[in-house]
Amino acid sequence: MSLASLKTISLQRFSLNFAANIIAALWMLVGSTRAFSWVKPTFIQFALFASLALGSNVLFSWLASESGSVFNEQGLVSYLIWPAIILLAGIILARRAGNQGLLFVPVVLWLVADTLSALLQSIVQFFGHQGWLPEWSYSFLPMLFLVLFLWQTLALLWIFSRRLRIPWWERIIVLIGAVGLLTIWQNNVADQPIFKQIPVQPVLAEDALYEQPRLLQQALNGIDVSKSGASDWYFMGVAGFSEQDVFRSEINKVRELFDVRFGTSGRSLSLINNTYSWLDEPIATKTSILRGLKRIGQQMNSDEDVLFLTLSSHGDQDIVQLSNPPLEMDNLDAAWLREALDVSGIRWRVIVVSACYAGSFIDDLASPTTVVITASAADKMSFGCTNSAEMTYFGQAFFAESLRENTSFEAAFEAAKLRVSAREGFMGFEPSEPQMIVGSLMKTALPAFEQVLFDKSRPAIELINNGSELNGTALNISEFDDNALGDMAVTIAPAN
Repeated sequence: MSLASLKTISLQRFSLNFAANIIAALWMLVGSTRAFSWVKPTFIQFALFASLALGSNVLFSWLASESGSVFNEQGLVSYLIWPAIILLAGIILARRAGNQGLLFVPVVLWLVADTLSALLQSIVQFFGHQGWLPEWSYSFLPMLFLVLFLWQTLALLWIFSRRLRIPWWERIIVLIGAVGLLTIWQNNVADQPIFKQIPVQPVLAEDALYEQPRLLQQALNGIDVSKSGASDWYFMGVAGFSEQDVFRSEINKVRELFDVRFGTSGRSLSLINNTYSWLDEPIATKTSILRGLKRIGQQMNSDEDVLFLTLSSHGDQDIVQLSNPPLEMDNLDAAWLREALDVSGIRWRVIVVSACYAGSFIDDLASPTTVVITASAADKMSFGCTNSAEMTYFGQAFFAESLRENTSFEAAFEAAKLRVSAREGFMGFEPSEPQMIVGSLMKTALPAFEQVLFDKSRPAIELINNGSELNGTALNISEFDDNALGDMAVTIAPAN
């Protein structure tokens, strides 16, 4: 059947024409020429769906844009080229077929399909922002969006080629050519969305340049000396990656937890990489981390006191990322951190690494007097480092939930593992498999240290020397020698 004989009859009610065009587009998308029986290509329908398609694509571009993006006129022009081409094709077909009813048929079908496609993409993008999509799906989204764009145009070409009774081999050639052309077009305009982030070269204000040394020195001076004859906990937190607020938020919340609940106020330090905190908090570099560890080592009693060190950032094998443009800084590697801890003279350590592949830090950080807790295994990613989150998955589960409900690190860790596993399973993520190892000497000393941390109503020295808290024995922690062989270094006296 030729296009000249195609008749499109408009219905009396606007809403019926609107619904009929949606049905026509759906028939088109499945490759059926029934679309021609349903389409109602009036000027009003054309104007309506042109507006809806434009609005839907603007919405999708806005949802897909980075924070700080601005309207991009070139992106709008790039989008409008395709409906303009299809409208032109409709004009040519109408003139050649001598059928003015064809004028808006191609463009109305394409615009309706484009509206549906853009709305679907907007919903998917919104779900992604909310963290409701499985992790593996994010790598497929660009391909999905390209397929949707190709589908609506190829479907339009297909039903017209069928209506014109074009030989099958010619149809294949046309479709292959269209796929190539559309793919090249999309790839070339990918960097010109309707909303585009304008690249801004990071700059460091002069006042921040001079404020940072003062902030670091002030923070170091604020670390109090240990009380003689008592075990004190010291806290140090490092937020490594500046361009996402979740790491700064996590470290600040954990420090608040330790200062308020666990009594480390006056014995805590946080080093924060964040775009917006240059004038408020000392930044995290290898230099500031080393100075912080040395200062804590000077102020604490190495025999009686414990350092709780937590790191939150992006990570890779054996590294935690340190990034704070425009400064160029080295990443934090496991071997360097172990050496810095040893040089500082800090003996008793509880270290939490919240980053992808954090388990790769275990071998270097492990020692008889150390607890190492990691958000993931050495070959696994961890999750939750999104712009909208206040804490990572592991940080939320371990610090905000499990550590508040338990009175031992092991119990809190096991509870956090279950929470993380359930959340990852619900989201369809590959399990991160958090890890925890406890050094041989720390296994004996940790219950006493935990009593000090979780029960601030009793002084630490009482908990250590009063044997009732340790299964009928009393520990003399100052006699632990992590350089001696095995557990021979532990002195355990009968309880009084």
